[in-house]
Amino acid sequence: MIDTRIKRVGFADAKLLAAFNRLKSGRFEDKALALEIDAAINRLKENPFTGIKIERRLWPVEYIRRYNIDNLRKYDLKGGWRLLYTVSGTQVEIVSILLEWLNHKNYERRFGYKSG
Repeated sequence: MIDTRIKRVGFADAKLLAAFNRLKSGRFEDKALALEIDAAINRLKENPFTGIKIERRLWPVEYIRRYNIDNLRKYDLKGGWRLLYTVSGTQVEIVSILLEWLNHKNYERRFGYKSG
């Protein structure tokens, strides 16, 4: 069965959108990351469930408190970066809501895999 719902991607808040826009006009590395995020956004518009589902027991409490999520997904970007998002939907549309992007070190820290 083909899912005919409208698929969109949004940012969790204006601060995250502003950070993304700064990446686009930043240094070479920042621009490269912005291109990766843009590519991920396009993939999510095609298939919001393309990322890896993260088990509830691993969810950072901050995400639950701040965004009131009921699902969490990870999309792997080049260079060890991760894009974290949640999916919300109705019978008409599905929205992938970007929460954060993290490098490998900060991802491990956020999810409690390493201390320090």
